[in-house]
Amino acid sequence: MFLLLSSDVDECALRKQDPKYEDMYPCRKGICHNTPGGYLCKCKLGKRSDGTNYGCRPLHTTAEQVVIGTSVSAIALMALTCVLAMQVQRKRHKKDKDEYFKQNGGLKLYDEMRSRKVDTIRILPEKDIKNATDNYSEDRVLGIGGHGMVYRGTLDDNKEVAIKKSKVINDEWREEFVNEIIILSQINHRNIVRLIGCCLDVHVPMLVYEFVSNGTLSEFLHGTDHRSPIPLDIRLKIATQSAEALAYLHSSTSRTILHGDFKSANILLDGQHNAKVADFGASALKSMNESEFIMFVQGTLGYLDPESFISHCLTDKSDVYSFGVVLLELMTRKRAIYANSINEKESLSYSFLLMFDQNIHRNMLDREIMDKETMVVLEKLSILAANCLRPRGDDRPTMKEVSECLQMIRRHPMHAASDHKGDSSAHHNYEGSPSPSTAVHFDETIYKSIETSRLVQDLVR
Repeated sequence: MFLLLSSDVDECALRKQDPKYEDMYPCRKGICHNTPGGYLCKCKLGKRSDGTNYGCRPLHTTAEQVVIGTSVSAIALMALTCVLAMQVQRKRHKKDKDEYFKQNGGLKLYDEMRSRKVDTIRILPEKDIKNATDNYSEDRVLGIGGHGMVYRGTLDDNKEVAIKKSKVINDEWREEFVNEIIILSQINHRNIVRLIGCCLDVHVPMLVYEFVSNGTLSEFLHGTDHRSPIPLDIRLKIATQSAEALAYLHSSTSRTILHGDFKSANILLDGQHNAKVADFGASALKSMNESEFIMFVQGTLGYLDPESFISHCLTDKSDVYSFGVVLLELMTRKRAIYANSINEKESLSYSFLLMFDQNIHRNMLDREIMDKETMVVLEKLSILAANCLRPRGDDRPTMKEVSECLQMIRRHPMHAASDHKGDSSAHHNYEGSPSPSTAVHFDETIYKSIETSRLVQDLVR
């Protein structure tokens, strides 16, 4: 009796032995598990109890399964479509980049680099430029001008660079771009910002230059944060080094390179206030139509020489004139277009030449650098500036002559002061200057005949 009561019936085994036990011990669409004194009906994955504990049914109804199946299929189709679209877009993007590279002369540049054994510049893909600038982050912007933007970047080798991203260019300039790159790659001067590389797989090519840490001469002279005194010897050094850089561009390369946009904002300074001339890309601007000229003048207002106002064409003597304006900025610490005592805007070069002709130009000089020992030096610099600012380009000195004159003044400033102290003839001549026969005399009628003053006043308003 005891053995009979303690024995267990395996309902699950009976279900397998005879179909009649399936109705006696139901487990519809489930898995039968034997237990002492009974059994359990467990549901498979994707099914749930039918509410009787003896059967299972699908998690979803037929209608729900249709909806789910349709949704999954639609999602899968959309995902596949997106993947295909991304692949097509990636191929098209690569094709565009290849086309830009070819259009911007990338293949020609490779050939030129091989044939001339140019190894001083790098051709960088746009992804490297984006990485260097944090995808053109606003925090990386160094400056914005009429021709484009300049970003501060960090290349993969941790080299700090300045990346110039220009605005749209015309096809004629694009054809000359590779030639310009080759020429710029040959420039090697301590006072010229070095070209490191370029990016060609974009619509408008980008140039990558060395980064100079201490800002621009314009900021140094005219910055609003503070106005610390600047000794004359530092100003002379900056002027001399800038002149040497322009002289090198004009005469020491395979062909004459015009700066075309020389101004204090394009002279960079390092930690020791050494000058580095930058942004000399206007050499391709051989001539300009009316609209291009107006845009150009907006960026060079106060620095562009009178002849260029008429001809719309730049020459090496255009750079000489612009240098004369920068020299005045160093001597007066006034901007090229400055506000006078009654807050009217005036041209620094025009005002200086008017006062120079009346021998009262000393009133414009920065009093911080005026004393008995420096006055003759400042007088020589004034005469040099006036020569650079002559209305006719042919009457101006070359940048090589300007550079040699500044080197002489810088080497013997006190000697010059002692030799010429009280000598009124210093107003017309100096060591290294043009001969007395070509001494500066400002003819206001020449300026008025080409309406320089009116043009400047109209543009600054």
